[in-house]
Amino acid sequence: MKIQAAVIEKTGEEFRIVDMELDPPKQNEVLVKIIACGVCHTDEVARRQIIPVPLPAVFGHEGCGEVLETGPGVTGLKQGDKVGFSYGYCGVCEACRTGRPYGCRENRRLNFGGVQFDGTKRLHKDGKPVSSFFGQGAFATHAVVHVNNIVPLPEDIDPALAAPMGCGIQTGAGAVLNYIKPRPSDSLFITGCGPVGLSAVMAARIAGCTTIIACDVVPSRLELALELGATAAVNAKECEDVIEHVRELTGGEGAHYAVDCTGSGECVRQSLNCTRPLGTCVILGATQTLTINVENELMGQVKTLAGLVEGCSLPQVFIPELLDYYHQGRFPFDRLITFYDFKDINRAFDDSGSGRVVKAVLRMDK
Repeated sequence: MKIQAAVIEKTGEEFRIVDMELDPPKQNEVLVKIIACGVCHTDEVARRQIIPVPLPAVFGHEGCGEVLETGPGVTGLKQGDKVGFSYGYCGVCEACRTGRPYGCRENRRLNFGGVQFDGTKRLHKDGKPVSSFFGQGAFATHAVVHVNNIVPLPEDIDPALAAPMGCGIQTGAGAVLNYIKPRPSDSLFITGCGPVGLSAVMAARIAGCTTIIACDVVPSRLELALELGATAAVNAKECEDVIEHVRELTGGEGAHYAVDCTGSGECVRQSLNCTRPLGTCVILGATQTLTINVENELMGQVKTLAGLVEGCSLPQVFIPELLDYYHQGRFPFDRLITFYDFKDINRAFDDSGSGRVVKAVLRMDK
């Protein structure tokens, strides 16, 4: 079928919305009319090939939409169902079979390899194959998606609102609720108050933490962090010594846990040093290089430095849980979102990168 999709053909170039051909769904795949798709930092780092993805490619991995057609082998989904998308996983490796698909051995191939589950491609432009990001390619009017990526959505949620749950929001919230699992008495230091960091703030509040310290360089984001549950805010541009200030806020000890969402090695090192002995620093941003003194900054204080993906989440379980918290008024993630028309995709990326908006979501149904 003919569709429209935003393509990237060369590293770092702007998106161009063009006509493409989309093949029908194959075994265990679903054809979905896209309603909306979140703009995620992972799309940006892949567009710039910091994380290599075969080009040309259609990015977008926080999609949602309406099922139009199901392929052979698909059960539990039918035409008209509203669904969200998340990451792909094989379902048969040790990690998947032990309930940890975020550690799937096929993670890189299925999400960054540009191919579908079976190793082939569904998108074509001018007769040539085009890669799909995360097995979705959701910056498009339609997508073919494997059932492992699909999260059925309840009737009482606007699918466009649920779109960004599939990556950034579940990553921040999951790091706290699925991995750290803090006690109310534990202190958290969260650096980078974009959608991932602010989701971590809201999750820490759900967990009942009484010390939640947010750190950023954008005043409006720090203000929002305080409104969403942070008990203190640190502007890293204005604070002379962030590490010492965090210690002052935590009785001279440092935080029990740090969550770094910046993608900056320098910030990760700062976050690690903001934790107390026996503390844990979790890395959520796509950080390329980190230099630390392992003895002085890690081993000597018996600390843990952990790299996580997707918030250690099983999306089909965790996203419905977060939506329940949303309906209870305990996880107001809608406050992070600014909607854009699909045609304004480049402006959405610019506004996200500059900090003018927290979470841009493209609407294809407008």
